[in-house]
Amino acid sequence: MLLWLLIPVLAALAAVLYSGWALRTRKTGDVAELAGYARFREAMERAHSDSDAA
Repeated sequence: MLLWLLIPVLAALAAVLYSGWALRTRKTGDVAELAGYARFREAMERAHSDSDAA
């Protein structure tokens, strides 16, 4: 009879589970991203200096 109330309860439970999953602690942090960005900058500087020498 009140089975239709189960839909919002399940939706709220799904929202709680999704928010917990979305806010989880990730293993990769800014350190890896900054190191990748530094490698990218070095590669771009090398490519730029090679084209200037030609």
